Amino acid sequence: MFELEVRRTFSAAHSIKIRGEQEPLHGHDWQVDLVVGASDLDSEGMACDFHELASLLDAVLLPFASRNLNETPPFDQRNPTAEAVAQHIADEMNHRIPARVAILSVRVTEAPGCAARYVPSQRPPST
Repeated sequence: MFELEVRRTFSAAHSIKIRGEQEPLHGHDWQVDLVVGASDLDSEGMACDFHELASLLDAVLLPFASRNLNETPPFDQRNPTAEAVAQHIADEMNHRIPARVAILSVRVTEAPGCAARYVPSQRPPST
């Protein structure tokens, strides 16, 4: 198994509902760590191109940059917790990455020492 990791950061605000109470709107510099895996290497000796992964992740994160997540789909309909952000990123990336590569995890850090990791149930395809 080969694993690759790319990291990106974006700034955005959110206000989550906790136990029925809406917290005040506040911002974070969100750090996103995407880990993908592949069973083998391609003909060029790569599991996947780092630049391609980073570019795809940038496209997923672009709608959130410098925005209020509560006003940005899908979080205009869903509580914008770190857990939900991580799952959304994984789901969106899963539609964009090459078929031979699988999402192993997405870790979203909203503040130092406060991170959520989403691990999809699927495993990398065998090729």
